[in-house]
Amino acid sequence: MSIAEEVKFDNPHLRKNNEPVYDEITAENLEVIGEIPSDVEGNFLRVGPNPYYVPDEAKYHIFDGDGMIHGVHLKDGKATYRNRFIDSPGLREEREKGGWIYPGLNMFGEYIARGEMPGNKNTGNTAMVHHQGQLFAMMEGGTPYRISLPELTTEGEHDFKGTLTHNFTAHPKVDAKTGEMMTFGYGITPPFLTYSVVGVDGTAGHTTEIEIPKPVMMHDCAITENYTIFPDLPLVFDLEKMMSGGGLVNWDPQNGCRIGIVPRLGDDTSIRWFEIEESFLFHVANAWEEGDEVVFQACRSNRGGIETSEDTQVQDQLGQLHEWRFNMGTGDVISKPIDRQYYCDFPRIHDELVGHKNRYTYAARFRVQDMPVFDGEMKYDNETGEIQVHQFGDGRESGEAVFAPRINARSEDDGYVICFVYDENLGTSECQIIDALRFEDEPVARIKIPQRVPHGFHASWVPASHS
Repeated sequence: MSIAEEVKFDNPHLRKNNEPVYDEITAENLEVIGEIPSDVEGNFLRVGPNPYYVPDEAKYHIFDGDGMIHGVHLKDGKATYRNRFIDSPGLREEREKGGWIYPGLNMFGEYIARGEMPGNKNTGNTAMVHHQGQLFAMMEGGTPYRISLPELTTEGEHDFKGTLTHNFTAHPKVDAKTGEMMTFGYGITPPFLTYSVVGVDGTAGHTTEIEIPKPVMMHDCAITENYTIFPDLPLVFDLEKMMSGGGLVNWDPQNGCRIGIVPRLGDDTSIRWFEIEESFLFHVANAWEEGDEVVFQACRSNRGGIETSEDTQVQDQLGQLHEWRFNMGTGDVISKPIDRQYYCDFPRIHDELVGHKNRYTYAARFRVQDMPVFDGEMKYDNETGEIQVHQFGDGRESGEAVFAPRINARSEDDGYVICFVYDENLGTSECQIIDALRFEDEPVARIKIPQRVPHGFHASWVPASHS
């Protein structure tokens, strides 16, 4: 039974377009304003938190919600929409009970203070990755789920033929040229960081622990042709503060700010650490090698974006695209902003260029309010420095956009930028397709979605040729 009309929330992470939807539907031959290009076929996907039961609204954390995937399947100039919950064992338990079992992240402290260790529900609500013909949905505290395409059916947890020994990050990196996938897991107890390389055979054949001094929230990583890159930054888990009513993570500048660069098949003995300015980054754009330098681009903020304190300003938690150059010979670091004008996050590039030099980066632009939302998409040119802005218009909010290359593309940006857009005035959602070569023009297609698509986290594009 749907509970959509039975529950109303005041928590800002559960209101407006953060309010969960409960109905899973399939809708074909969707209405389109414009025309879906015939030279793009595949699956546009977006996953995010969508709680079926909320244990404590006042303490709800945006990371708590059950995973739900929203997908638009494009073929022959037509679109089909589906949305499906990640069918996790925890969600099945709660549905059978008819209420919540697993506490939210902001409730962990009170459980630990009572001498209890709360159970962990693997929601799969954060991001997706496609590797060796399989689509995985992930959160940072569990094992990936296999997801079928285009049906979006949850096929079960996946431990890479029994070789996965640690939590799996939401942001593994796939090198399209080698077929390898680099991943890691972090925890609040030692080892704080474990690194793995999943080969083309689908096994984590290389797994090693990397020593860091404190348990930090390490949300993302980067790769180059020869290296994997880890940020060790001041967003630190503190069990004592959690037990006394503090937040899940805390900003601790004494932890320092450094970037670790390890050979792809290296270990703790071969990693090199580079000190950087006090800062935080959630999401990486890309990294590559130029001579002796490792070039690393990410959205940099002054503070961690999910910790709260009385002295934290909204702008301090928002990112701007930034570049660091690490000289592997001299140890020198050059840090410079790419964009001083706009705040942005969710940077993406052409997936085939992850770990290799790219010219174009796309990112979602923040509209700075009490509750920041994305109101446009950005296109950055690494060669010319040009920044283009695609604006969705008053009252329209976007999320992470992906780049979908045109079939038989002739250049890096010969393709489309695709994202969901929510109209807060009408309460409706669209899937918009933007021609990347004419980025600031109106979308070539606005696909009407027959139900509201809540703001989620990360998106993915799986071409028809890969699925």
